[in-house]
Amino acid sequence: MSEDFDFSSYVPSDEEDFMNAKQRAYFRAKLTAWRNDILKEARETLDHLAEESANHPDIADRASSETDRAIELRARDRQRKLIGKIDAALSRIDEGTYGYCEETGEPISLKRLDARPIATLSIEAQERHERREKVYRDE
Repeated sequence: MSEDFDFSSYVPSDEEDFMNAKQRAYFRAKLTAWRNDILKEARETLDHLAEESANHPDIADRASSETDRAIELRARDRQRKLIGKIDAALSRIDEGTYGYCEETGEPISLKRLDARPIATLSIEAQERHERREKVYRDE
């Protein structure tokens, strides 16, 4: 299967073997498209920030511009971290471990992977993880 897999008409099914070549190609294409969208947005943000760097004579305009800039940079930082998770998911596809819960080794549901292709835990493992986190936060 090629990088140019057209996943617009394909829906992974529980009737197929889990993480067969078609499913791997589907998720690789989905992750790659997501990554490319994020990188495109980042380039647009950088272009926008470069254009906006003009000094504003009015102090209120300058303050507003600095606030907008800080918000955009925070969003870009979150997206940078997301790209790391996407790259890790692509590596897991290459290694043959994609789609399997890193805690239990069981398959993660296709529905969950379709909604959150960077998922590393099954829903049950994720819920246990969140409950443990909540207990530690509440103490």
